[in-house]
Amino acid sequence: MLTNLEHLGLAVHDLAAATALYTTLLGTPPYKQEHVASEAVDTVFFRVGGSKIELLAGTSPESAITKFLARKPEGIHHVAFEVDDIRAEMARLKEEGFVLLNEEPKPGADNKLVCFVHPKSAVGVLVELCQTIDSADGD
Repeated sequence: MLTNLEHLGLAVHDLAAATALYTTLLGTPPYKQEHVASEAVDTVFFRVGGSKIELLAGTSPESAITKFLARKPEGIHHVAFEVDDIRAEMARLKEEGFVLLNEEPKPGADNKLVCFVHPKSAVGVLVELCQTIDSADGD
C-alpha cells in the first residue's frame, strides 16, 4: 500500500547550480548529498514538510538521467511513494497490470529499496516505490 508521497525527483544538468537555487527557494540547505554508482547519478535531498525534493544529475552518458535530459527539459523526472512492503506492493501492481521496470527491488539513494513503474503504465509518469531499508524484512 502506498503510504506517503516520499519525494519528487527533479532531473537537472548542473547539480551545484540547482542546489543553490533550491536552497534559496526553499529557505533551507539540503540535508543529504549522495552518489549512487549503480544508477550513475549524484543526488541532493531537501526536506519540505513531510516530503522531500530530490535533485538528480547524471554522471555518465549511460545514466538514465543523462538520457532523460537529452530528450526532455530539466524538471520532474519521477514521483516517489513510500511503501511498507515493497515486494508486496510490486506483486499487487503487477497483478493489476502495471509494468515494472525491475523484477526485484534494488538499493537506491537515501537508504531506500526502490522499484520503478513504467511511465506507460501510469499516464506518462515514472513512479518510484520506496521502502526504508531498515524496515525491509532483513534487507
